[in-house]
Order: sequence, then structure tokens, then C-alpha cells
Amino acid sequence: MTETAPMATSARTREPALLEQRTPPRRTTPPAPRGTLLGGLLRTARPKQWVKNVLVVAAPAAAGQLFSRHALTQLALVFALFTACAAAVYLVNDARDAEADRAHPTKRRRPVAAGQVPVPVAYAVGGALGVLAPATAAWLVSPAVAALLTAYLAMQLAYCVSLKHVLVVDLVVVTTGFLMRAVVGGLALGIPLSRWFLITTGFGALFMVSAKRYSEAVQMAGKAGATRALLTEYTTGYLRFVWQLAAGVAVLGYCLWALEEGGVPHASVLPWRQLSMVAFVLAVLRYAVFADRGTAGEPEDVVLHDRALALIALAWIAMYGLAVANW
Repeated sequence: MTETAPMATSARTREPALLEQRTPPRRTTPPAPRGTLLGGLLRTARPKQWVKNVLVVAAPAAAGQLFSRHALTQLALVFALFTACAAAVYLVNDARDAEADRAHPTKRRRPVAAGQVPVPVAYAVGGALGVLAPATAAWLVSPAVAALLTAYLAMQLAYCVSLKHVLVVDLVVVTTGFLMRAVVGGLALGIPLSRWFLITTGFGALFMVSAKRYSEAVQMAGKAGATRALLTEYTTGYLRFVWQLAAGVAVLGYCLWALEEGGVPHASVLPWRQLSMVAFVLAVLRYAVFADRGTAGEPEDVVLHDRALALIALAWIAMYGLAVANW
């Protein structure tokens, strides 16, 4: 009895191991596709993100050259072309990450991962948009805009492949994407870009990008399965430093523009250019509240879902418009 009991026990412990070896490994299967191919392509193009491309009007608005028929036509075309480039990047990115997305609880519902859009189709449509958008820009807008769109595509594709895994560089790439959107409108209309515009726009974009990363890091602290692998490399202290630094430089750049000599025209009843500083600083401070709480997600979501911030933004737009109109 004393010799057979251990043998029986070892036999029982070997049974699960043998069964595990005989059972083939489970394959990740995509959820059942829903909707049409065209609908899946549209969803993959991320319509919710298109609001970011409204930044193409930033430079013409800053120069007071926004409301002519030629300007509006060109800006509408540039908006569409930038949207096509962004859609091309999303399609290629989702096709490349389809297998990994199928193992993710949320991303598995993306059209490519779910099988609604076949991977070869996503690559083909993304490639076609990536070629047609710069070509159309060179034909209908200007070679400078075509070059900028090509650079945007190259940078974003490099980001999808490798740059999103490089510390600091990932922040720079995403920030540069916002800055390119703001610059392309000026290139399309041949408007010189001021140093204050570039400083304020660039560091303002870095502020929002780093605030979003900081919020993601705060929300994922102590949890497994971060949505971005690189978040485990950043510390919340570092990301907080970045968004605070960027906010300070953006405010300083804007204030230097507003207080620049000759900024108050004699025809103006009120110094709208200087007064717009108040709204700008208030907007940054209000946005920083969400960054500090760790709830600053997509910039457009923060602005559209906070009534106070939306009202401050409208007030700033009104004062800035009056300042430019009387410049």
C-alpha cells in the first residue's frame, strides 16, 4: 500500500499534462463581421478623428485670409486630401495589426480585425489613397502641399512600424502631425507663417498629446495590458513635466505675439489682441484640469464634452477674430 499510493498519485498528476499536450492550441478567431465592405472601410478611416483636420484653417485664420471664395475652396480640398492621407495610414495600420487586434478585447471589433474588411483590401485601399492624395495635391493645389502630404504619410507609416516604440520620438511624431495640419493651410494659400504661430501651435499640440499620454499612464497604473506598450517605459512624473513645460511655452509664445509692438490698431475700440490672452490662458488652465485628473483623452472629446471649455474657446475665437480683422 505504501508503495502503490505515490505511483497512483503521480499517474493522476500526469494525466492533465498528457491531455494538454494532445489538445491543439486555440487560435484567435475574429468576431463575426457586421455590415458592408464600404461601411467597414469608412469605419476604419476613423470619421471621428476628421475633426482634427479642421486645423488646416489655422494659418489662413491667423492671417485674416479665410473668407474669400478661393481660400474656402482650397481649404476644403486640402481638408479632404489630409483626411484621405490619414485614412490611408489607419487602413495600413489596421491591416498590419489585424492579428494582434483580434486578441484585444476592444480592438477585435475593428472592421479589419473582425473580417469585415479583408487585409489585402485594406492594404490596397490604403495604398491607393496614399498615392492619389499627394498626386491630387500636386495637380490642384501646389507642389509644396504635395510634399508635405508625402512627408506626413512617410512619418506616420514609420510611426506605425517602429517609431511608436521609441521614447520621446513617439510624442514628437504625433505632435508634428498636428503641426503639419496647421501649416498646410498656409502653404496652400501661400501665406507666410509667423514664428509665433509655429511656436504656439507646436507647443500647444505637444501639450495636448503629452496630456493624453499622461492620462493613459495614470489610468493604466498598476494594471496589466496597457493600450500602448510604451506607456510602461514612461513615468507619470516625466509626462507631467512634458505637458506642463509645453503649456508654459505655448502660453508664453501667444502672449509675446499679443504684446508685440504695433499689435493694437488705432481703429480698434478695444485691444482685442491683448484681451484674447485672457481667453487663451483660461483655455489652457481649464484643459490642464483634465490633464491633472488623468482624464484628458482625445483633444476633440475634451473640448466638445466640457461646456465651460467650449464657451472659453468660442470667446477666444471671437476676440482673436476681432484682433485679426483690425490688425
